[in-house]
Amino acid sequence: MTFTVAIVGRPNVGKSTLFNRLVGKRVALVDDLPGVTRDRREAQARLGDLTFVAIDTAGLEEARPESLTARMQEQTGAAIAAADAVMFLIDARAGATPADRAFANLVRKSGKPAIVIANKSEGRAAEAGLLEAYELGLGEPIAISAEHGEGLADLYAALREALPDATAPATAAGEVDAPDADRKPIRIAVVGRPNSGKSTLVNRLLGEERLLTGPEAGITRDAIAVDLMWRDQRFRVHDTAGLRRRARIEEKLEKLSVADALNAVRFAEVVVLLMDAQKPFEEQDLRIADLIEREGRALVIGMNKWDLVERRPGAIKNLREEVDHRLPQVKGVPVAAVSGLTGEGLDRLMQAVIAAHATWNRRVGTSALNRWLGEVVSSHPPPAVAGRPIRLDYITQPKSRPPSFVLFTSRADALPDAYRRYLVNSLRETFDLPGTPIRIALREKKNPYAKRGS
Repeated sequence: MTFTVAIVGRPNVGKSTLFNRLVGKRVALVDDLPGVTRDRREAQARLGDLTFVAIDTAGLEEARPESLTARMQEQTGAAIAAADAVMFLIDARAGATPADRAFANLVRKSGKPAIVIANKSEGRAAEAGLLEAYELGLGEPIAISAEHGEGLADLYAALREALPDATAPATAAGEVDAPDADRKPIRIAVVGRPNSGKSTLVNRLLGEERLLTGPEAGITRDAIAVDLMWRDQRFRVHDTAGLRRRARIEEKLEKLSVADALNAVRFAEVVVLLMDAQKPFEEQDLRIADLIEREGRALVIGMNKWDLVERRPGAIKNLREEVDHRLPQVKGVPVAAVSGLTGEGLDRLMQAVIAAHATWNRRVGTSALNRWLGEVVSSHPPPAVAGRPIRLDYITQPKSRPPSFVLFTSRADALPDAYRRYLVNSLRETFDLPGTPIRIALREKKNPYAKRGS
């Protein structure tokens, strides 16, 4: 079922940049000069596995009747009227301006489902503006960077929530199957170096030769998405092109293939990093694992071609220990020894994917978190910096996917990285969060007795 989304907001908040990002190519003109877009522009857009019509609009601003700007506003009004949902953009670095509040009322009066998007959210300068976006009264803002492609997974989830019927997977009869609609497929990206056996593994999971395979490296170019049912659980699996070191990538086609693979990682919930068990832990394997952690995706490591490795007692245990040693940032990440050729270990791999997905979605209660905080500070308090102690006051978990925590402290800029790693490792061990990325954001509690500037 197709649907239409209008992208609206003040001039120069990044509407055309987001439009180009969703369409997947440079369709709309983009410039730092406000007011470049005048007519509304429509194109077929894609966000994850959602396909829809996106409408780029002129910037909303007050204007005299019958002026060019006023006629541009009529085009924007027509776009809102024709849309099923509205993406309302603000500039996170500028915060919610009076014009934003005025046009938020216009969007609210339209009665269309609205998604507030705080664009240009890269960097700390955008944090205050993101909080101000709540004042618009259109729901929880989504922090993105349309220019850098950050936050699109959160935008995908918000779009699914705003239009649940239009974005639900359709059955063969063209209608939504209610039992299946409640169980959305887990989105998986299978990545790795060239010739690590990604397509062979996906074919074995499907039970058919759905993807082209062979001894040559680099056969797969596009990120191919296939649907899979495994033990009554639905999956959407993306087979991707092999990722070589950047210095070795010269041809334009390979650059596009790598970009497609990286895009699949960003939209995945769980990423299966496939290593060649005969040559594991090469530098590029570790680089890819680090990329997955930085993108905040759940990670499962598959040791493929296990049928070609000499079996020794304790091999799996030694493998897990080496993974924890080489990838301390995702300590405890699930490791499954598999063979895409023979089908060995596929149950272990898929069970690890389901477990990693559950961990990635896990939430911890605030009371339990603050009991934990009191215990870790008592046993190992943060070191004093420049002769002044650092006080850790309060912790909460505002979101999952991956588990993300906000820690309120007296001196956010002074807490050493080593102590932050200690907190992450303790969180991982105490609340059973193995292998998943963990985010800790530090916030300073304002001193109510501090003198205010005049």
